[in-house]
Amino acid sequence: MTEPLFPHGSLDEAVAALRKDLLADGGPQISTMRNYRFAILPYRPQDEFKLRQLIRRLTDELRSEGWGVLPISLQTLLLDRIRATGQENIDALIARERRLFEKDPERALAHLRDKIAPHIEGPAGIAADVARLINAFADENPDRADRTLVLIGRAGSLYPFFRSSALLKHIDGKTRNIPVVLLYPGERKDTTALSFMGELDSDRDYRPRIYP
Repeated sequence: MTEPLFPHGSLDEAVAALRKDLLADGGPQISTMRNYRFAILPYRPQDEFKLRQLIRRLTDELRSEGWGVLPISLQTLLLDRIRATGQENIDALIARERRLFEKDPERALAHLRDKIAPHIEGPAGIAADVARLINAFADENPDRADRTLVLIGRAGSLYPFFRSSALLKHIDGKTRNIPVVLLYPGERKDTTALSFMGELDSDRDYRPRIYP
């Protein structure tokens, strides 16, 4: 079995490294590209609650220093998208999934994927919701790009409907150059490869810095 490259216990180090780069002299240094201010902080899915605790502490510290911090829950955006299809459609989807699950769980999951994915994929899906929230927050915090942070979390809720690499691709150029950090549940396989939830094949379609 291939072991992930980041060992157990390094989550504290990753958050500490992110904190250091955010508070660097001259502004956030989470990327070597000034016009591409994205970063990814991977963590083991079983460390979800530890991650939330560490990120909460970081958020509190940044806000005490006068930063604007926008947490975005992909789970909330996903549920909002599903609810927008209407209760009748939701009830039909649940009933169909239950019937299929009794016969074949994999077929039931495939059915859910086929029905849900069109509502969240592509530039007009969840990525559009993320970009809208970021731009609204930027409007509330003008001229503070170097002291504003967006934290995109609860990405695990998108599994297996949507890849987070696609999310970053679709919001590129739509974030007003504000630092954006994706909290990524999964495994780091090599320098640039990440496996979403430790289940999907490794994805190398990432340009941002990966912490630590």
